[in-house]
Amino acid sequence: CDPQAPWQKGSVENLNGRVRRDLPRDTQLTSISNRSMKAICDRLNATPRKCLGYRTPSEAFREELRRL
Repeated sequence: CDPQAPWQKGSVENLNGRVRRDLPRDTQLTSISNRSMKAICDRLNATPRKCLGYRTPSEAFREELRRL
């Protein structure tokens, strides 16, 4: 992907949009507790994705680890 070309990196931009639902751009990350950050990560990793065959990122990662 070229820098400053969001149309070339759809999945990255999609994830950015999902993250911005919980963490708007002006959010100070130092003000977010570890528990809240973990909850956001867990929710993102538990959401099925079409690009993963409707598996969650956690499921896809575990399957890849088993293959190794």
